[in-house]
Amino acid sequence: MIVTKKEFLTHSGLQGKTLELWIEQEWIIPQETPSGPGFSEADVARVHLIRELTEKIGANDAGIDLILHLLDQLHGMRRAFEQLQSHLNDGRP
Repeated sequence: MIVTKKEFLTHSGLQGKTLELWIEQEWIIPQETPSGPGFSEADVARVHLIRELTEKIGANDAGIDLILHLLDQLHGMRRAFEQLQSHLNDGRP
């Protein structure tokens, strides 16, 4: 489900300025919708992860960049593996 910026700020607990900074840093990448930027449940989860990394673990901006990049790569590889597995299973008699 995609929500508006206002709903996202309510669900995530972020301040507007923080969201704008995180979008600028590409930590959160909203989807373009006819009514403006849209945010998913995965984006809310990402906010909670970023907060945990900064507040509880003490990761700095460079650390957050690296962690998010690695997580995105991992999820991309998982999707590619699932597609490959599905393709291989479709070819079986």
